[in-house]
Amino acid sequence: MNKIRVFVAGHQGMVGSSIIRLLEKNKRYEIITRSKKELNLISQTDVSNFFKEIRIDQVILAAAKVGGIDANNNYPADFIYENLMIQSNIIHFANLFGVEKLLFLGSSCIYPKFAEQPINESSLLTGKLEPTNEPYAIAKISGIKLCESFNRQYGRDYRSIMPTNLYGPNDNFHPKNSHVIPGLIRRFHEAKLGSYEKVLAWGSGKPMREFLHVDDMADACLHVMELDKSKYEKFTEPMSSHINIGTGEDIAIKNLVYNIADVVGFKGKIFFDNSLPDGTPRKLMNVSKINSLGWKSRIALKDGLKNTYEWFMANQKNFRG
Repeated sequence: MNKIRVFVAGHQGMVGSSIIRLLEKNKRYEIITRSKKELNLISQTDVSNFFKEIRIDQVILAAAKVGGIDANNNYPADFIYENLMIQSNIIHFANLFGVEKLLFLGSSCIYPKFAEQPINESSLLTGKLEPTNEPYAIAKISGIKLCESFNRQYGRDYRSIMPTNLYGPNDNFHPKNSHVIPGLIRRFHEAKLGSYEKVLAWGSGKPMREFLHVDDMADACLHVMELDKSKYEKFTEPMSSHINIGTGEDIAIKNLVYNIADVVGFKGKIFFDNSLPDGTPRKLMNVSKINSLGWKSRIALKDGLKNTYEWFMANQKNFRG
């Protein structure tokens, strides 16, 4: 039996590396990867040559330029341009060179800022986006529509999944350009080492957020990728084909902050800076569709935070900034 040759784009990132760990346990797959130095995904020529030279059966598109509120605010042009180019090149040339199956990884930020909670897949394009990450969201929406359009015109099997906020090993722990969980883990860790009396948290702490461990996300990716096409199409529509991935549970940022402080072992006081933006008030995914397709998250938040902090402790010498 020939192995399925699957190209994982973005294999060195948090999600991509978790997908690789999972695929390595499955003997059905032959994993194809390329580093940024080996393949510039923003270059049409480079991506075209890659698909021309290497036979690929399936693609998992986990490559993206990502960052937190601060990074999205400061580099909006970079976020929309680079993400549009990466996904457009991969999806277009995958189709051109006969790749039948592809999985596109999006983001829950595709939904309107004030979407009804929990957010259904049908909420897409029904209202205004959160301004702080609108360029990134627009790119991800375009990725969904690219997949749907190639399916409709060329009969491909290109699927899209929209994860909630992700965290876990191999996350970005940069002090300024990280998401909330890794940023707080690093801040509380450094405060503990420095015996600081207090730590300042971003915003009011009132927003509600849902968090999914990256290993659960990887498991969901493979689950959706391996679904029979007729079953996948039974739960989707040609022009509404994306599926939410999450836990179905959320937590107030303030409670998350205290949970992280507890996991790290920070004993000082915590203050919330109300002058800094909160972002969307609440963002909880309706995950009934993926649950009906036979998948549910398994890693509890507290366990996931402990796992992430342990990974941070073991790898912190590799971090910059």
